[in-house]
Amino acid sequence: MRSTRRHPLLVPALLCALAVLAARPADGDGGPDATPGPQVARLYEDAADTTRQYEQGRREAEAQRSKALEYEKRLDRERRKIDAMHEDLGRIARAQYRGTEGLPLTARVLLSDSPEELLRGQRVVSRANLAVNRAIGRSLRAQARLAGDEARAQAAWQGLEKRNAELAKLKKKIEGKLAAARARLQGAADASVTAGSCPGAVRLDQPDGPAERPWVAPVETYELSASFGSGGSRWAHRHTGQDFAVPVGTPVRSVGTGRVARVSCGGAFGIQVVVQHAGGYYTQYAHLSAVAVDQGDRVEAGQWIGQSGSTGNSTGPHLHFEVRVTPDMGSALDPVPWLSQRGVPL
Repeated sequence: MRSTRRHPLLVPALLCALAVLAARPADGDGGPDATPGPQVARLYEDAADTTRQYEQGRREAEAQRSKALEYEKRLDRERRKIDAMHEDLGRIARAQYRGTEGLPLTARVLLSDSPEELLRGQRVVSRANLAVNRAIGRSLRAQARLAGDEARAQAAWQGLEKRNAELAKLKKKIEGKLAAARARLQGAADASVTAGSCPGAVRLDQPDGPAERPWVAPVETYELSASFGSGGSRWAHRHTGQDFAVPVGTPVRSVGTGRVARVSCGGAFGIQVVVQHAGGYYTQYAHLSAVAVDQGDRVEAGQWIGQSGSTGNSTGPHLHFEVRVTPDMGSALDPVPWLSQRGVPL
């Protein structure tokens, strides 16, 4: 369930986010000769940040809209109550007039067969009249409060809608730059593989802080595609890993602490990194568009070691991930249960 707690600082926060995000892509534009790998990684993060801010703003705008609608419903109820109480007052007044033919109270007392009974009835009518008037006063005050709440909710809703429209424009702009940078990154990777010269490591700005767990998934957001052991015309026998469908340039993470055993390019796997872990296990990350480590480097769980791509025997952008008992192909294990045993369900 979504919390209905107000967030009075959200609109200023969104303004700050817009200012920061609008400035950040300029750092990664770098012109046509800039190295595309870091540019894609920065734009990738900017797009993710903008999307998160947009979704947060959209949820808050919907909450404020719901509040405004609820206040409007409550206002309608109060107005109907006031109308009903005014009608009650009218009925009381009409009953008094009809019952006495408009005579003053003194004359009615003099003419009445039972003045005491008349006075008792008059007191009852007066108390009813006073009670209705008090109820109307309370309802009018409640109506004024609700009108103020409704106005504030409407203003917050409209302000958030405006910020969300600005964020949507910024998101679209960043995604356009990201698509162009991804194309450049994949083109440079394909050219390197064709020429037989592996691109050197391009260091990426790492995510803030170490991973919270000793083992993580190789990419943060993904859809699973070809699984371990599946058949297909692209493989000589059976698929030897688990594929993660992700766009070109997606940061690829080492699933655990280890040391880079191999960085290579060419062949069916295209650009690839193999990491050695404790316990005699190796993990492979293939079809990359760029690498961020060199052979022999020590890596931590969650550290970015490259970027996804579509090099080698690949029909589209994805990460091919393997778990092996040797650094070489032919010794692969099913990576899904292997990761699950380490607390990483896919």
